[in-house]
Amino acid sequence: MRMKFLPAIALLFMPAFLPVFLPAPAQAADVTGVPKIREGDSIQIGSTRIRLGGIDAPSVDQLCLNNSGERWTCGVAARDELIKYVGDKSWTCHPRQAADRRGRIVARCDVDGEDIQKWLVKSGWALSYARVSHDYDADEKAAREAKAGMWQGAFIAPWDWRVRNKKTTILGAAKAPPNAHAILLASASGSVAPSPDCTIKGNVNSSGECIYHTPKSRWYAQIKMTISKGTRWFCSVEDAEAAGCRETRR
Repeated sequence: MRMKFLPAIALLFMPAFLPVFLPAPAQAADVTGVPKIREGDSIQIGSTRIRLGGIDAPSVDQLCLNNSGERWTCGVAARDELIKYVGDKSWTCHPRQAADRRGRIVARCDVDGEDIQKWLVKSGWALSYARVSHDYDADEKAAREAKAGMWQGAFIAPWDWRVRNKKTTILGAAKAPPNAHAILLASASGSVAPSPDCTIKGNVNSSGECIYHTPKSRWYAQIKMTISKGTRWFCSVEDAEAAGCRETRR
């Protein structure tokens, strides 16, 4: 009889940081409509937030280097190129997973019958997210060889950028300048916002809490953005809260 309780007991001892991937319900319906494109791999159709599965695109506050070693907002470019490519067309998204940790369903999406994730990776605006799927590995190889999109210069893989440090690998066709790490690592915490879309400030208070401040917040102007103090820029309240920050109470 005790054997029946082993699975439940085992769950208690699973590391808390392990990702949990829940399968989509067998009868999960497709989601169809003209989306609002939040990032290169994140959209919203109606009230449904969707994460494009099998790929990882740069966040809109991520910076890259072009083939001349100059910084540019590759995350904004990935989003804008996707918007330009699909226009106001309707999408059909096929759920693969119930939800990610941010409450978005994970899906494969088609636009006029075309796999949009495949287009993003092959155009160099996203990478194949090989840790969960190898569906787009060949498309990434083609983009790398063609020096398409981000591959023209130097950049950090989106999954590495989110937890970046001085040992983070730099990818791309161009030879990275000696100060490449300093430029790329400062993307989220430099003194100047990486783009007009990313102006929410996040800082850590004396208790170790992450607090975010919108431009309308009382102390916004007093928050100095320096990497040594753990500050970073956010592009939306949703992004800030997903990173574990709360809004300032003043």
